[in-house]
Amino acid sequence: MNIKTNIALDTIAPYVPGKPIDAVKRELGLTDVIKLASNENPLGCSEKAKKAVIQALEQAALYPDSNFTDLRQKLAAQFGLLPTQFFFGAGSDGIIEMIPHAFLNHGDQAVMSATTFPLYQTNTKIAGGQCVIVPLDADYCYDLDAMAAKITPKTKIVWLCNPNNPTGTTYSKAAQEKFLAQVPHDVLVVIDEAYYEYVAQDDFPDSLALLEQYPNIIILRTFSKIYGLASMRIGYAIAHPDIIAALEKVRGPFNVSTLAQVAALASLDDPDFLQHSINHNAQNLQFLVKQFTQMGLKCLPSATNFVMVNTGVDSRVLFPQLLQKGVIVRPGHLYGMDTFLRISVGTLSECQTCVQALQDCLAEL
Repeated sequence: MNIKTNIALDTIAPYVPGKPIDAVKRELGLTDVIKLASNENPLGCSEKAKKAVIQALEQAALYPDSNFTDLRQKLAAQFGLLPTQFFFGAGSDGIIEMIPHAFLNHGDQAVMSATTFPLYQTNTKIAGGQCVIVPLDADYCYDLDAMAAKITPKTKIVWLCNPNNPTGTTYSKAAQEKFLAQVPHDVLVVIDEAYYEYVAQDDFPDSLALLEQYPNIIILRTFSKIYGLASMRIGYAIAHPDIIAALEKVRGPFNVSTLAQVAALASLDDPDFLQHSINHNAQNLQFLVKQFTQMGLKCLPSATNFVMVNTGVDSRVLFPQLLQKGVIVRPGHLYGMDTFLRISVGTLSECQTCVQALQDCLAEL
């Protein structure tokens, strides 16, 4: 083919999603398969959200509200902020795609972790930016001091993920405030908090409280994880109105469907489902960690709905073995953590099945 692609694509690998359950069933001839690979809510979504989607099907022939009027108002009231401080995308990753287009020029630099959500790096490169990669520290946590040291006059964006995906680890309120105090005010700091609702620790940063002091931050949240709306594709950003206004210029029209918007609205009206999801996750995360620890495996501390466990075996070997037993997990080699598996928290039955399958696979080696 004579068509030339964007030169940045030469250094980019396509995103590798978790394998779908039906695909594994077809490929391996299995009837029982569980998926603990994509950090989805095993409880599904709110019944209120389901009813709202069914009712909204009557509007399927109409374009969605591209101003997100109701959702802006509801979130603004919930957080005590202005409606103009919110921006919406097809999942938070849809917003991650737009940020470099709005704030990077060719040759500008973006600082990010070596082991984190890969789309920060992908979208920085596509926009013509240069990625400045900083390793995690010895505890698999963000090294904010090292990241601050990498900021130069060429730096335009810093990408943070807290809790971090794929490790599940966090940095503290004090660490974040120390970091932000070192960042020039003309550098955008993206704080991806996709797993925010799962966090229980007292010293976790209150990023929203810092918006007035640091107008150069943008906070990302999503309805894909705890709210169980992953297939709906809706997430949001919170930032200074000027940052939101810049993002609006690169957003495509009608980028989030009516069904997604009404599902998100209804989900915000169901605090009981939210709390049930939090409690369910905490119990089953504790179960997984306890079981893996008793097996002699080391788990990274997780504030999310998944756990990163070091099996001591190359994940490229272990992952297909688990597939044969009908268990889909996330292999760590995708993140440069070859002997780790990232395992989502499922129902108790799914967690028990996963533990048994992993025990059997390790015994067979």
